[in-house]
Amino acid sequence: MIGIELNHQGIPCKVVEVLEDGPSIVLMCTDEGYIQSDQYGNPLRRVPQTFNVPVLSRDKQSIHPAFLALDLLI
Repeated sequence: MIGIELNHQGIPCKVVEVLEDGPSIVLMCTDEGYIQSDQYGNPLRRVPQTFNVPVLSRDKQSIHPAFLALDLLI
């Protein structure tokens, strides 16, 4: 799955990691990014935004709705 491009809540992203614990996938936005703040809240640098999307629901019996809502870019 690593490298697959998709839309998460309308934001273009790419799968950068698959985590066994959960399981979940980590998405990195491919757009401009957002401004990261330092520990005092001052703007520091522009970094890509990341999301952690669970694959299974809490009961581990069904696919999580957030994972089902991902739109593959073909």
